[in-house]
Amino acid sequence: MATSSIPFPSLHHRNLDTPITFRHRRPTGVHLIKATKDSIPPLSATSADTATTTTTTSTATATNLPLRPIPGSYGIPFYQPLKDRFEYFYGPGGRDEYFKSRVHKFQSTVFRANMPPGPFISNNPNVVVLLDAKSFPTLFDVSKVEKKDLFTGTYMPSTELTGGHRVLSYLDPSEPKHGPLKNMVFFMLKSSIRRVLPEFETTYNELFDGLESELAQKGKALFNDAGEQAAFRFLGRAYLETNPEETKIGKDGPKLISTWVLFNLGPLLRLGLPWFVEEPLLHTFRLPPALIKKNYNKLYEFFESFSSPIIEHAESLGISKEEAVHNILFTICFNTFGGIKILFPNTLKWIGRAGTNLHTQLAAEIRGAIKNHGGKVTMAAMEQMPLMKSVVYESLRIEPPVALQYGKAKRDLTIESHDAIFKVKEGEMLFGYQPFATKDPKVFDRPEEFVPDRFVGAGEELLKYVTWSNGPETEGPTVGNKQCAGKDFVVLITRLFVVELFRRYDSFDIEVAASPLGAKVTLTSLKRARV
Repeated sequence: MATSSIPFPSLHHRNLDTPITFRHRRPTGVHLIKATKDSIPPLSATSADTATTTTTTSTATATNLPLRPIPGSYGIPFYQPLKDRFEYFYGPGGRDEYFKSRVHKFQSTVFRANMPPGPFISNNPNVVVLLDAKSFPTLFDVSKVEKKDLFTGTYMPSTELTGGHRVLSYLDPSEPKHGPLKNMVFFMLKSSIRRVLPEFETTYNELFDGLESELAQKGKALFNDAGEQAAFRFLGRAYLETNPEETKIGKDGPKLISTWVLFNLGPLLRLGLPWFVEEPLLHTFRLPPALIKKNYNKLYEFFESFSSPIIEHAESLGISKEEAVHNILFTICFNTFGGIKILFPNTLKWIGRAGTNLHTQLAAEIRGAIKNHGGKVTMAAMEQMPLMKSVVYESLRIEPPVALQYGKAKRDLTIESHDAIFKVKEGEMLFGYQPFATKDPKVFDRPEEFVPDRFVGAGEELLKYVTWSNGPETEGPTVGNKQCAGKDFVVLITRLFVVELFRRYDSFDIEVAASPLGAKVTLTSLKRARV
C-alpha cells in the first residue's frame, strides 16, 4: 500500500503494540482542571477480529470475555428517532447525558441507539454506539468499515454545497478518486512547509496586537472573531502565498465559511435558539443550498485565482481543475479553518483555566528552548518543550475537535469492549462518540481532569489513545486510510499557538461561554512578558 508521509517528521511517534494504563503522578505546582461533565462508568480497545491497520486494534488475542447481544433498541420507527433527537439536543445534560444515561441503563459502552438528525433528513438513524477506547478504533479499520458518504454521519449534505462533487472527506479509500485527491492534499502540505513558521509568527503577532488594543479600550477582548480572521489570513499566506484580506474577498472569508458550514452541519448543531425554532429550521428539513450559492462562488473564485500550483499538481494526478478547486476549498475552509475555529479557543480555555502556575512553567520552558536555539522558533526548539507538547495533546484528548465518527460494517464482525464481545451484521452503521473514548477511565488516570503533563516522559505511551484525527496519534495518514491528511499540520500549528502565546505573555485571564462549535473565549487580561 502506498504511503504518503506528512512533511513534519518531528511530530511522529513510535508505534506501540500493547495497551497500558499509565498512572500519572499529580504534577507539582500545576492546577488541574476537571471537565464539566460527570464521570462515566468504566468504559471499553481492540476488535476481536483479525489484525487491523491501526496500532490500537492490531493485537487480537484470545479472550475470556463473554459474547453478549448488543443491548438497546431503535424503538418505533419515526416516533422514537424524533424522541431521541429531542433528548439529544434539548434534554438535561445535552448529548453527553444522552449517551451516559444509556451506558448506565445498559451497563455497557456498546449499545443500539438512534442518532440525529433522523426524520426527514436521514433515512436511517439506527447506529451501534461505541463509547470506549477498546471498541472505538474499529471505526478506523477500513478493512472492516466503509467510509463512503459518512463524514457527517447518518445523512450527507447536498453535493450542491460542494459544486456537485463528492469531495475527499466523503470518499472511501477503495474509491478511485480517493488516492489522487489525498495526494493533492499531501502536496499542499508539503509545499507550504517553509512558510508555516514565519507566516504563523507574523499573523498571530498581528492578532495579539489587535487583542491588546481592544483590551486596552474596552477592558476585555473576544478571542473568537479576531482569531478566525487570523486563522484564515494565516492559511491563505501559508498555503496560497496570499493574504485573503488584500484580495476581493477582503475580511469576509470567515463569515462566508461559517455560513456555508452551517448549511452543511445544521442538522447536527445546537445554536441556542428555542427548540420550536431550531427543530423545523435545522433538524427537520435541509437548508436550501441555493441560498448560499453566491457566497460559495466567492470562495470558489478566490481559491481558483490563488491556487495555481496546487491545481497544476492535481491535474497531473488526473483531477480536473474544477474538482481540484472544490476540494482545495473544502480542505482549507471546512477541515482546516473549521478545526482551528474549534481547537484554538478550546486550547486557550483549558490553559487559561489551569492558572498561573502552569502559565509560569510554560513561559519558562518555551522561552528557554527558544533562547537555546538562537532566539528563533524552530522545529528543533519545539522538541525541547515537553510540557508544551503535552498540553497540546491533552487539549486534543479532553475535548477532541471532531467528536463524532462513523463507519458501516463491510461484513459480519465481532467488536470487543473491556467487558464483552458483540456481533455486528454486515451493513450496520457503527458510531463512536470520541469524548467518551478519549476519557476512558480504564486507559486514563483522572480522565475528566485536564492534566497538563499527562503526556510527558513515559506518558507518551498513552498517545495511541489520542484519536482526534480519525486514527491514533502514534500513526500517520496515508492514501489507504481515512486519517486526517493534515493531522501533523494541526498539531504543529496548535503548538505554535501556545508557543507564540507564552513567548509574548507571562499569563492571562479569560471568561468562557458556550458556542455551537467550540468555546466562546473572552480575554479579560494579558500580562506581557517581563523583559
